[in-house]
Amino acid sequence: MDQHSSAPESAEARTGLATTVNEARSGDWWRDAVIYQIYPRSFADGNGDGMGDLEGARARLPYLAELGVDAVWLSPFYASPQADAGYDVADYRAIDPMFGTLHDADALIRDAHALGLRVIVDVVPNHSSDRHEWFRRALAGDPAARERYHFRPGKGPSGDEPPNDWESIFGGPAWTRTEGGERHWYLHLFAPEQPDFNWEHPAVQDEFRSVLRFWLDMGVDGFRIDVAHGLVKAAGLPDMGDTGQLRLLGTATLPFFDQDGVHEIYRSWRRVLDEYPGQRIGVAEAWTPSAERTALYVRDDELHQAFNFHYLNTGWDAAALRAAIDESLGSLGAVGAPATWVLSNHDVVRHRTRLGGGHSRGRAASLLMLALPGSAYVYQGEELGLPEVRELPAEVRQDPAFFRTADPVGAAGQEGLRDGCRVPLPWEESGSSYGFGSGGSWLPQPAGWGALSVTAQTGDPESTLELYRTALRLRRARPELGDGEELEWLPAPEGVLAFRRGGFVCAANTGTGPAALGFPVGELLLASGPFDGGATLPGDTTAWWVRG
Repeated sequence: MDQHSSAPESAEARTGLATTVNEARSGDWWRDAVIYQIYPRSFADGNGDGMGDLEGARARLPYLAELGVDAVWLSPFYASPQADAGYDVADYRAIDPMFGTLHDADALIRDAHALGLRVIVDVVPNHSSDRHEWFRRALAGDPAARERYHFRPGKGPSGDEPPNDWESIFGGPAWTRTEGGERHWYLHLFAPEQPDFNWEHPAVQDEFRSVLRFWLDMGVDGFRIDVAHGLVKAAGLPDMGDTGQLRLLGTATLPFFDQDGVHEIYRSWRRVLDEYPGQRIGVAEAWTPSAERTALYVRDDELHQAFNFHYLNTGWDAAALRAAIDESLGSLGAVGAPATWVLSNHDVVRHRTRLGGGHSRGRAASLLMLALPGSAYVYQGEELGLPEVRELPAEVRQDPAFFRTADPVGAAGQEGLRDGCRVPLPWEESGSSYGFGSGGSWLPQPAGWGALSVTAQTGDPESTLELYRTALRLRRARPELGDGEELEWLPAPEGVLAFRRGGFVCAANTGTGPAALGFPVGELLLASGPFDGGATLPGDTTAWWVRG
């Protein structure tokens, strides 16, 4: 019998289950939560201008409750000139008009809570927009405002050379020289429109604690902290030297990333979070050289979660995956924190494409991730099995890294960098934007996108959407899953990853051919592809069983 998915539940049943389970998990809910990332400009357009917004996201919240997630994380929607898709914030307490108003944000938070969904918002503390009031004053010569950023005189007889050799993540130097009288340079680890804050200044620290309280008072349940590893720079801003092509993604020790001083900042943030009821959380986007370094961000008195980029960067290989899983569980377990698994987000090539092997491998990777101990993040559209969109003409691209990188196709393996994973979602099978909105979409969607839409996949037991819905329902129903039982590895043939968690068994065949498992499997619960439930698992397939 083919059991690789099951008939979908009704919307009422799923929504009721979401509410019930969220209420039951009110304490430490984050330890095993499935959190769905909304990239607002690409999720749903409520006003028909071609750009996603809070109104559109609010209207689609019932879909997420039906999907079975516990919380939503929204990428930035703050007032911004949009030099880097909102990660250049001009006002941390205002909504950009392209996304709506504070009233829209309040309504979204209230509706989400009514559906049993918690809400996490982005906070961007490493840098501001160059349109931020403080930076405008700094450029105008205000010495107090300048101290809140990193301004330095240049090198060379006329100060024409940057203060050090640091490079921007987006390509080119990490310094820009100001115009006018005193032509100093300012630091920006990202685009020139994103000057870095000086976190040694008390005013910066006070301001962000105030920003946290503003949104906590609005009712948000936590914060995803952008560039959490970047706030503190090494004393004296020393040269970085040549540390290799991948240094900027955290694979080397750097004078501007993962400095020990960041941890005192997050201890102060944790005290703010703990002032509020309901387990409000902090989530670190921290690219670090090792899982052990990542674990430092989630000690008892710091943040609650940190994205597991070591796992995300692991290829579809059983031995490498097992090593990454063991390292993650060991390092995080040592500080009492749950692991946090992620395969895709708005900054990386979608995992269906990145892992190779197409549709089948992407589904298998998803089912493996959802079986691991701890919490999981789902990036919008991965539940539809969306691939990376590779064919985007240069004239429609908006990623600043694309325009600042000499070889965007080859840069860090990003295949044109980040626009391809940000193409707006297809909701309907037809129409000018496949149901994204009445005014088209800000990035062009591929022809045939409607076949991957929510409407096309809903009710189809073979679809990736129904696979996710079933997996999330089973994950809730099985006490061994989530933050339940520990993982115990099972003996398996080469290319196969197999483990049990109490009465639950999971196996993933990373090879392309069938593999004889060699251990009792039990009753099949779910599989990522066609499978009869026996002891021979097809290639690029993950299966879940339960033993009696």
